[in-house]
Amino acid sequence: MFVGHYGVSFAGKRSAPDVPLWVLFIAVQLLDVIWAPLVLLGIEKLSIVPGITASNPMFLYYMPYTHSLVAAILWSAGAFVVYRFIAGGERDREAFVVAAAVFSHWILDFLVHRPDLPLYDNTAKVGLGLWNYPAVAFCLEAAVLFGGMALYLATRTNRRAAFILFGISMLGIQAYVFFGPPPVSEKAAAWTALVAYAVFAGVIAMLEGGGRRLVREPRIAR
Repeated sequence: MFVGHYGVSFAGKRSAPDVPLWVLFIAVQLLDVIWAPLVLLGIEKLSIVPGITASNPMFLYYMPYTHSLVAAILWSAGAFVVYRFIAGGERDREAFVVAAAVFSHWILDFLVHRPDLPLYDNTAKVGLGLWNYPAVAFCLEAAVLFGGMALYLATRTNRRAAFILFGISMLGIQAYVFFGPPPVSEKAAAWTALVAYAVFAGVIAMLEGGGRRLVREPRIAR
C-alpha cells in the first residue's frame, strides 16, 4: 500500500488534533522511511521482478528490520517514546496515536503484500496478496485515503478544496505506480519513495497552515 496509508494520518488527526499532520504523514510511512535507506545501504534487499504481482513489481525478499511484525511493534514503541519526549507535557494520548499510526503501516501492508512480511527475523512470512487484484487494491487505496480525509475535513472549515485536490493528486500518483512502468532499479525505487514521503509531508504541512509546532506549552491542570 502507498497513498492509502495517509488515510490513517487524517483519521489520527481527528483523534488527536494537537498532533501536526506532517508528523502523522511521516508516522504512517515510518517503516518505509527507514526501509529505503537500508535498501540503499544494502542491508535490506529487493529485486525488480515485473509480474511478481499484478500491480507491484518489487520482490521484497529481505526486510526483517522494518517490515517484520516484531520490528513494526518495536518501531511503534520507539515512536511513542520519542514523540512523548519531544512534545513534552501530558501527551500520552497523542503519543499513542502516533505509535498506532506507525503500526498501521504493517496492518495495511498485510492486506496488499504477497507473503513477504515476516513475523520475526526473515521467517514465517505473511500477506494476503491484494496486489494481485489491481482494481481491488486501487479501490482499497482510494477508500482508505478519502475515508480518513472525510473524517478530518468534517472538523475543518477552510482549505477543504485544496485538501481534496491534493488527495486526487496522490491517487493519480498511485495509479501511475500501479499501472505505469516498473522502477528502473532497486535503488531508484528506494530514492523515489524517500522523495515522495518528503514531498507529501511538506505539502501537508503547508496545507495545514505552514506546519504546526511539535512542542506545545504544557497543559495546565484544572
